Amino acid sequence: MATQSPFSLLGEFLQNLPKPPLAPPAWAVREIQHRLVLMLNHLLMQEPEAMSRLQRQCGRAMLLQWQTVQVTLQATPAGLLDLASPDARVDLVMTLMDESPLAIAQALIQGQKPSIRIEGDVELATQVNWLTDNVRWDLEDDLARLMGDTPAHTLVQLARAGAAALKRFSTRGAQAPSKTPQA
Repeated sequence: MATQSPFSLLGEFLQNLPKPPLAPPAWAVREIQHRLVLMLNHLLMQEPEAMSRLQRQCGRAMLLQWQTVQVTLQATPAGLLDLASPDARVDLVMTLMDESPLAIAQALIQGQKPSIRIEGDVELATQVNWLTDNVRWDLEDDLARLMGDTPAHTLVQLARAGAAALKRFSTRGAQAPSKTPQA
């Protein structure tokens, strides 16, 4: 008997929920987009090579989309990202193909990239791929600035242990149990 993962059950439940007819207000969407840009720039500033690569793409725009959510980012002369103007010419379109946020989270927990459809400029796509492969968030360092080295280290170790347990659980749920005869 195959055991079904709770992630798939929850994912099916969420997909069957009716979609709310109202979109969030434009100011809330814009604020979330600004917060996303701040977070991405924080990550980029920790990696000088990433900033150097983005400087060479100055002025180029990338559209990121998932379902009805879209954000257009533009490389700046400083090697960071900013929101592009609404009339900016998009050089690269990246569409997240997974519909379920749980499927995306599960792929990330397992160390995999979510499936993405990429259309547009090959050079820019290559640079974005390099960024996704090489830029990592040093969460422990950021937490250490807030709470000190020891508590930050402990918290990150606990989070890693929890993520590892969740990964083992999610991969075990996807496999059928083996039937071995008992003596």
